[in-house]
Amino acid sequence: MNREDLPSLLLLPYPPNPLSCDALEAAYRPPLRSALGKVKRASAASKLIVAVAWPGLHGQFLYSKTLSWTDAQALVAGIYGILSVVCAQLGIGTEVDGGPNSVDTTVVLIDDDRAKRYADDFRPSITPNNTAIIDMPTFASAFFPWNRIFSVRTELGFQVFQTYLRLAEGRQTLLQKQLVHVEGGLTLSMAKSSTVPAALPPQSPSYPVVCLGGTFDYLHPGHKLLLTAGALLLRIPRMGAGDYTPTPCRYIIGVTGDEMLRNKKFAEYVQPWEVRARNVIYFLAQLLELRPRGWKDGARTHIDEQPGKFTATFRERTIEIQCVIFQDIYGPTVAIREIEALIVSGETRAGGRAVNEKRISQGWLPLVVYEVDVLDAKDKSDEDGSTENFATKISSSTIRQQRAARGGMKI
Repeated sequence: MNREDLPSLLLLPYPPNPLSCDALEAAYRPPLRSALGKVKRASAASKLIVAVAWPGLHGQFLYSKTLSWTDAQALVAGIYGILSVVCAQLGIGTEVDGGPNSVDTTVVLIDDDRAKRYADDFRPSITPNNTAIIDMPTFASAFFPWNRIFSVRTELGFQVFQTYLRLAEGRQTLLQKQLVHVEGGLTLSMAKSSTVPAALPPQSPSYPVVCLGGTFDYLHPGHKLLLTAGALLLRIPRMGAGDYTPTPCRYIIGVTGDEMLRNKKFAEYVQPWEVRARNVIYFLAQLLELRPRGWKDGARTHIDEQPGKFTATFRERTIEIQCVIFQDIYGPTVAIREIEALIVSGETRAGGRAVNEKRISQGWLPLVVYEVDVLDAKDKSDEDGSTENFATKISSSTIRQQRAARGGMKI
């Protein structure tokens, strides 16, 4: 594979504490803008993985880790919001397979803490826990090779960068020209008194079967936030030992059937169901797949493609992803009793209520509903409000309209 076609990596240091939209902007907008400007290509699409060092997992044992879902998804939502604004300002397309001048960006949370220390003879290996979030050694062992690696030019950024390089040693061959420093932002962390134990944020339950639904046409940051938020709720079982094979957790994604989309604006540019379902699985593979050889062997996620149902498994079959077709507002939620949790957005909140009413009428337990944050894609530097809301530029309908304007670019 040509190195230019490989994804690039941006390592972001620990987020501000406490987390706020303004603090996140100050910390992450400068490095995101710099990295996106450097990976954008006029000749072809590019890929960028944004890995954020996040000390958000808690628990003494590897297979009993917990996290605050509210905090985790808020962080992911904030970063995708900044990405959307910056891409709009730089004329960068955000959708998957967007062609020239587009950057397919994925935000990955990496379990890491500045207090962690590794022995001189430490060698990383893939040791996933029971959550979708992996630690820095596992990330260094399973995600490579890269086109370029961007590090943030701040003290915290340098610390994260050096930790990563140390853990990647022996796994990857890196050239000096691949390592690029980018502008850093301002990160504030309010220190707590050492005499008062730090209170953990409320830890969220996890579930063996999680569901969400959507069209996922021209997969963009809003879709990626939803899919990531659902993955954060998965209770991933321990990998099997010997002949033992655990029952996999299941992530069920209802993907709207083509018939339901015929009345959409620029419907002739809507991607076929099969394309949309594949893109969902390929995106989730970036969060869930762990390969000792990285992706340098050229292998791509295997999908079992049946009519109206695409299935893929990850992490030694401990995670199963199902994309199923649906033609009404309920989708798989009223057909699969084992589903326990449902992810919704502000736009689909009413659908979540309808789903639970239907399940109760069937004598089933209602689902626990989780609502993701709104993707805050506004230019905060535009004080007089004269600039348009950048969120309109990353909607599927706008992407279809742009393709219609260019002509002849149907998928």
